Amino acid sequence: MKRLGFLSIALLAAAPLVAPQAAQPLRPFEMADMHQLQDLSGPSFSPDGERIAYTVSGHNLDSDASVSDLWRASWSGGEPVQLTNTQFDSEWAPAYSPDGKWLAFLGDGSEDGSAQIFVMPAAGGEPRQVSSLPAGVTDFVWAPDSRRFALIAEDAPPPVRKDSRGEDKPVPPLVIDRFQFVEDYRDYLTNRYQRLWTLSLDGEQLTQLTRAPMDVWLPSWSPDGASVAYVTRTGPDPDRHLNYDVYTVTPEAGAEPKRISSFAGTDVDPYWESRPVWSPDGKQLAWLQSGEDKWIYYAPWQLVVADLEKGTERKLAHIDRSFYKPRWSPDGKSIYALVEQNLNTWLARIDVASEKIDYLSQGQRFGYDYALAPNGRLAELVSTDTRPFFIESVEAKPRTLADHNSFLSQVQLQASEELRFDSEGHSIEALLVKPVGYQPGKKYPTIVRVHGGPVYQFSHEFMYDWQLYAAAGYAVLAVNPRGSSGRGFDFARAIYASWGEADVKDVLAGVDHLVDLGIADKQRLGLGGWSYGGILTNFLIGSDTRFKAAISGAGVANVLGSYGHDQYSREYELELGTPWENFDNYARVSYPFLHADRITTPTLYQCAEKDRNVPCLGAEQMYQALRSLKVDSQLVIYPGQNHGLNVPSYLADRMQRNLDWYGQYLLKKRG
Repeated sequence: MKRLGFLSIALLAAAPLVAPQAAQPLRPFEMADMHQLQDLSGPSFSPDGERIAYTVSGHNLDSDASVSDLWRASWSGGEPVQLTNTQFDSEWAPAYSPDGKWLAFLGDGSEDGSAQIFVMPAAGGEPRQVSSLPAGVTDFVWAPDSRRFALIAEDAPPPVRKDSRGEDKPVPPLVIDRFQFVEDYRDYLTNRYQRLWTLSLDGEQLTQLTRAPMDVWLPSWSPDGASVAYVTRTGPDPDRHLNYDVYTVTPEAGAEPKRISSFAGTDVDPYWESRPVWSPDGKQLAWLQSGEDKWIYYAPWQLVVADLEKGTERKLAHIDRSFYKPRWSPDGKSIYALVEQNLNTWLARIDVASEKIDYLSQGQRFGYDYALAPNGRLAELVSTDTRPFFIESVEAKPRTLADHNSFLSQVQLQASEELRFDSEGHSIEALLVKPVGYQPGKKYPTIVRVHGGPVYQFSHEFMYDWQLYAAAGYAVLAVNPRGSSGRGFDFARAIYASWGEADVKDVLAGVDHLVDLGIADKQRLGLGGWSYGGILTNFLIGSDTRFKAAISGAGVANVLGSYGHDQYSREYELELGTPWENFDNYARVSYPFLHADRITTPTLYQCAEKDRNVPCLGAEQMYQALRSLKVDSQLVIYPGQNHGLNVPSYLADRMQRNLDWYGQYLLKKRG
């Protein structure tokens, strides 16, 4: 220590003799940076609260695949430690055993490439495969005794038939009699269901707990290990409704499940990634609850607590906002949860007795997940305008515990500014990203981004595409129109069964506002979005001709043609009714296709070949319509991809095509 101190003094003494170096100028965000970005997810505390395991995902350009490894950060600080390093395989969803001896996770390094449970010593070491389910494992949780798991796995597929040469024969015909017959990432839904199982730590004892013809999700062990809670839909035809319920079952073969929730609506939609959670004493269960079936995803998700002895339920701290990922405090007096606010998502602590909400994080940030230790320590997974996801301690003076994107400190990144404006008497909000090198008084080509959902919102989170647009000289306007989340039930349901009406008006009002501010060049306006963002893009170019270029990704415009083709027939019927009884409803939301002759905007259509969420049919129909009308258009299909692209070269291709398409119509041609 003395030697280090002496060296420091010597260097300080010599400092005046050395010419000061000028700070290196920041460079613009580039396409190559997109491949360098590391995405963090799934933080999980060790039982002693000293370590946090998490997943780091990035691009392997050699195999052209997105891959992930496990890392570990220390609560006390220091550099994170890499736990797995598999170049072509992935590991994710780490979870420490309650006794602190093991770290379990999902990985695709099995012989057949399916996702299975692996375990390694908690301190690190060689993993071993525990599960060998034929169709893989989609979710798992440790039992309190650290000797077994509860897991979710789909029924085994039919065996592959071989001919006399040992070559595979054609697969048998698919026979379907379910109402919902297709789902993104699962493809066609036959009589194979997701079941609840238990599996011993040595992988030898596998027990099936659910057998009824219905899918189950989100298992959760009781503290005494005597029961497992899970989520399912029941009834004569579960696919027809959204009445998800919470059940419990004794972890023994043949045990009879018990329904806990009583609401005739949605209790814990699996989409929310928020499993039911037991109080520390095992006497209460907490979960998230939405609205009646007909409101689908429009109603905010509220906290519900059930007293298991009394058989009663009560909503907790109703604030007309959505809660995410509830977890009980170690003393059982509070429940932690992420709470979506306007433009932000914060971590909160809710007092169970008084229902008082204390926000533990605030400001411009998007909290997506968090880890809670038995000793009460908290770590939040969070993103901001200029920082991809990182892990931060939740304390009086928060500390960064893990950040794998330090290279961005050398990059010029643009923060988002909040805008507010009026649309038909409603206060609408938007985020504005100004171009790199912005000069007040100068008008800029502007790209208007519209979000997916439809019930979702743009918030203060890192968006690499916005940074690339800003680096290319564009202003980026991201409007949260009526129909967006973060502002309560009434604001969200303003577009219920009437897509492309109020939200179109709000987006156009935002464009007018940015033009009035003297920032957007009204002669150089671009537009684009993915999923519902693609749908709304179709509505906007069908309603207004001001946009000089548009990009509609994974969208639809002919809902009459989508019914019975995508995974949403149930939701269509709940919101619009059936096409043969409610033709006017379907015609109204199919406006862009039925009135395609009003479109003059050159439009690039993009879709993913295996997308069952919003299939290519929607993009194909609109592309065909515009080609018929001789409007400049192009169709790009990404092979083998589902709704979310994950092949690095495809992600780069989409981004470059977007830049080229906008550049062709919004920027001055260069010699």
